[in-house]
Amino acid sequence: MKLLLVHAPRPYWPFLHEQDNYLVPQSLVCLAGATRAAGIETRILDCMPLKMGFRSLSRAITDFRPDVVGVGENHAMFAAQARRVCAVAKQAWPRARTVLGGAHFTNTIDETLRDANVDFIVLGEGERTLVNLLRELQQDHPAYTRVRGLAFHARQLGDDPASARVVLTEPEPLVEDLDSLPEPAYDLLPMHLYGRSKYLFSPGGTTIAHGRGCSGRCSFCAFWIQMAERKLVDGKFVLQARWRTKSPGRTVDEVQRLLRDYGKQSLVFVDDSFNLDQKWNDAFADEMLRRRLRTNWFGFMRADCLVRDEKAGVLDKMVRAGLRHVCIGIERADDTELAGFNKRFYSTATTREAFATLRRRYPQVFRQGTFIVGVRAETRESLRAVTALAQSLGLDFPAFHPLTPVPGTALYEEALREGWLETHDFSQFDWSTPVMPSRYLSRDEIEVAMDDATRACMSLPWLLRGLLQRHGYSRRMYIWWVYVAIKVAMTSLWQRLNPLSPRTYHRLITPLWYES
Repeated sequence: MKLLLVHAPRPYWPFLHEQDNYLVPQSLVCLAGATRAAGIETRILDCMPLKMGFRSLSRAITDFRPDVVGVGENHAMFAAQARRVCAVAKQAWPRARTVLGGAHFTNTIDETLRDANVDFIVLGEGERTLVNLLRELQQDHPAYTRVRGLAFHARQLGDDPASARVVLTEPEPLVEDLDSLPEPAYDLLPMHLYGRSKYLFSPGGTTIAHGRGCSGRCSFCAFWIQMAERKLVDGKFVLQARWRTKSPGRTVDEVQRLLRDYGKQSLVFVDDSFNLDQKWNDAFADEMLRRRLRTNWFGFMRADCLVRDEKAGVLDKMVRAGLRHVCIGIERADDTELAGFNKRFYSTATTREAFATLRRRYPQVFRQGTFIVGVRAETRESLRAVTALAQSLGLDFPAFHPLTPVPGTALYEEALREGWLETHDFSQFDWSTPVMPSRYLSRDEIEVAMDDATRACMSLPWLLRGLLQRHGYSRRMYIWWVYVAIKVAMTSLWQRLNPLSPRTYHRLITPLWYES
């Protein structure tokens, strides 16, 4: 049994290019670690750092002759590329079975399985389901219904291909002990091609994860859904938010391996909520300090947990252990709107306290905050309030994103039901392109407002503070951010002066090698 896992060729996210950062696809190295440990010959092709277009990918599939080609995708904007890999695989090596996974396909089962090139979808957490599916495929008479956590078209059971029937198997229970999983198979990737940016997540950036899932249930987020506990009731999934973590020692082992074997000094923790557990944070920082590992690391953090850890003396220890970049989802300037997103675990007052603490006590930590614009009740006045909040927090990197309903979320269901979406082209669901208006503002007005908010947060003192500071990690991030901001502003200005210019600055950018 031979398995090929593919990270598809894809456009660049706006204003990122090959000189910025390719980061390790965590889902594929985790899956590969599990399948290899199960005795399955496994390869990974990450087409992005290899600059491998679809024609080259087709030749690689023909040469390897895999029994199964697996593709994962969490983001709606790259769903078409992932499905195209399945079509390429079927053409290049017709004997290959194709498997899709990730948050997008877990939440678009019926639509995805209408594609005859897609054989199976692995739902939610994938290691056990994928291994069990591969074992079943090796049987003379495979019984796919025995594999938990799987979706497939009834044609796999011999039904009429014209039938619309989709089969959902019982959910696979979550892995309770993440330490029991094999180490991610970093050695199957060209690790020297990742983290080569001079400025972004530098030097030597790579992804890593210690936890899975989230304790929150934000209405716009599909990631907590992907790692939720599932029950199948009357043909529909009932979800319970869950969060689990590796032990601090196991996580630091992985940090040490990335540093020692691959020279990766800047670690991007892709956990949805890095700092939920104070005891874990404390033990992790202790172990990093004990081993004297010299790294910079980034985490998506909750403001309330950061404030809690500061009061307990844990945040100070985390900073001494290498914490250099914090990103907090601030989202809005009004607590009622946060509650409307089902984000009730902290308030704007907590956010202000968190960033005041970082400014006052930890100037070496790069402060990033994200904001959502274009909510249903958005007005110019409410946009000014969001911008004013961003300006008041002293952020190093304020990021403004349009409200984007992605499949699987409560927001998506509401947007479909109410007819808010003005496009169903998932390639535009890039968290930069507005896909629906508010009651009072058009999509174009929301897009202009994001640009205005970004420029309003840029000032000469802000720029000088960032570029002249003595903290190397933050200074490098400022150089990158200034480059991006100038490029955004110039493109926006050109489009305003030239109404015939295509609106491209928030669109994905296709690399020259994409088809090669």
